[in-house]
Amino acid sequence: MEYEAVIGLETHVQLKTRSKMFGTSSAEYQAAEPNTIVDAVSMALPGTLPVVNQTAVEYAMMIGMAINCNIARITKFDRKNYTYPDLMKGYQITQMDEPICYDGYVDLPIEESVRVRINRVHMEEDVARLVHVEGPQGGTVHSLIDINRAGTPLMEVVTEPDMHTSEQVESYINSLQHIIRYLGVGTANMEEGSFRCDANISVRPKGSTELTTKVEVKNMNRVRAVVRAVEYEIERQIAAYESGERIVQETRGWDDGKGVTNSQRSKEEANDYRYFPEPDIPPLIISEDWIESTEAKMPELPIARKTRFQEEWGLSEYDADLLTLLRSTADYFEEVCEGVKAESSEAKQAFAKATANWLNGEMARLMNEDGVVNMADTKVTPKALATLVEKFRKRELNNNSAKQVFEIMYSKGTAPETIIEDLGLGVVSGSDSLGPIVDEVIANNEKAVNDYLGGKEVALKSLMGQVMKATRGQADPVQATEMIKEKLASR
Repeated sequence: MEYEAVIGLETHVQLKTRSKMFGTSSAEYQAAEPNTIVDAVSMALPGTLPVVNQTAVEYAMMIGMAINCNIARITKFDRKNYTYPDLMKGYQITQMDEPICYDGYVDLPIEESVRVRINRVHMEEDVARLVHVEGPQGGTVHSLIDINRAGTPLMEVVTEPDMHTSEQVESYINSLQHIIRYLGVGTANMEEGSFRCDANISVRPKGSTELTTKVEVKNMNRVRAVVRAVEYEIERQIAAYESGERIVQETRGWDDGKGVTNSQRSKEEANDYRYFPEPDIPPLIISEDWIESTEAKMPELPIARKTRFQEEWGLSEYDADLLTLLRSTADYFEEVCEGVKAESSEAKQAFAKATANWLNGEMARLMNEDGVVNMADTKVTPKALATLVEKFRKRELNNNSAKQVFEIMYSKGTAPETIIEDLGLGVVSGSDSLGPIVDEVIANNEKAVNDYLGGKEVALKSLMGQVMKATRGQADPVQATEMIKEKLASR
């Protein structure tokens, strides 16, 4: 029998606000010493009252808009009651039945047409972090609590069970991370815990529409781990069905080292979280004016921007993909190109393609070597790069000289005109400058001349090499080649 997997994802996204969801302390806890980024609310001290972070609400609305959700006009917070050491209050402030966003979708950028429906996007607060200390013989000796993370604004994005393969799961995660980073509302880094994903997985006979018993898989801290866990769990459940074993509704943890999932706890009976409306936070009214002002802050999203780069600037899909991977890169590219005074759309697109080559080539190489992510953080200003690109396109610099100039621009921030003048890197071209050099090379290389005249085209490269050597690599190669051919043709 052939089987089909049915997969839904629950993704927790930390929002990049300055303060916490309901308290006053900083939300930038990643590099802080344990238990130093706290306040009375996150410590759950008696008598404290939560105050909703307005920026977090706007960020939630922006995520909802980006994934085609409806925005609720009235939303509320609820208390989710359960006992665990990382939960300071004994309950978590979250949203149960009236989430801020609902009924959206994400179209996956893969060959087959796949639309993943979004059930809901709701707001909540993150919990503290447990640090488990292992003993010399293995096993946890004791656990420590770092309260810094408690109260950090958190979004949960819940999909419908619309995915069927690990490739679709990976595409969805990458798409959601891309959107979040483009909006600038979060880092979406799984490795640092600001983007956490749980997968609900079941299998059924192919062609069936009935949903079967699902298993929730947790403890996946990178995209590749999610992919491997999904693939393993699909294979495990298919093998269980074929051997007559009953699939139990449970939570399983992913062991990345062993490459297996392990049973953690049964979910045969629903957990009773005793939800009830948060009494200290009144329902939140989202006005039309607030929605409109938030929409006005929305940037052009990556897929739309990629399409525009291809249509407006004539870029290949490959170049457009690389340039729109980060919003900062796309912004930098457009700033370089916006000052172009091109005579035609063809010239404008030629300049854009040359710019893309520099950004995706030399700029990306040097940034990668230095560990720099944002192009705006380099010493090369968009205006300076535009000048270099134009000089290169007009053959005022050859390839080697242009690269030399760019490396100095990158390391020192010097203007390209200054570097060219200081190093004397202008291209040698025209009959007055290049003609005498070509004549001298022809006169001093009789064998190569005779070989070329005898039909050996490779001899032309030898003559060009001598011209480049005589000009220290600054000769215009196209003009030099044509000049050699013309002079030898007259013999």
